[in-house]
Amino acid sequence: MKLADASKLLKERGFKNTPKRYDMLEYIFRQNKYVTARDIQQALKDKYKGLSFDTIYRNLSTFIEVDVVEVTELEGEKRFRSKCSSSEHHHHFICLDCGNTKSIYRCPMDNLSVDLPGYTVQSHKFEIYGLCPDCS
Repeated sequence: MKLADASKLLKERGFKNTPKRYDMLEYIFRQNKYVTARDIQQALKDKYKGLSFDTIYRNLSTFIEVDVVEVTELEGEKRFRSKCSSSEHHHHFICLDCGNTKSIYRCPMDNLSVDLPGYTVQSHKFEIYGLCPDCS
């Protein structure tokens, strides 16, 4: 998903595109990795003095609700990234050092379904954690 598409979708869903909200979204979309609320606060602290975690989390909840941002939990902390552009089913490798992500288009559920006879899988999430080539 592109930043302009995300911004348009927010507006279509009835959310105002305030400068602060846009800057948060832009920061998330510039990254190719999951970021924390603290990362967002650090990136925008000079422009928005006193930017609170309440404001950040409220906007992140809006972004998730509108489906322009994805969330995961890593090392006990929620992390956020822009919604993937690909509509094709995929999963992610997440670097534990730099946070960069790589899409994986093979789904392990294709192999696991044989182990679940009689079960109906309604949803799944699969993430691989490790070190990317730059951090290895």
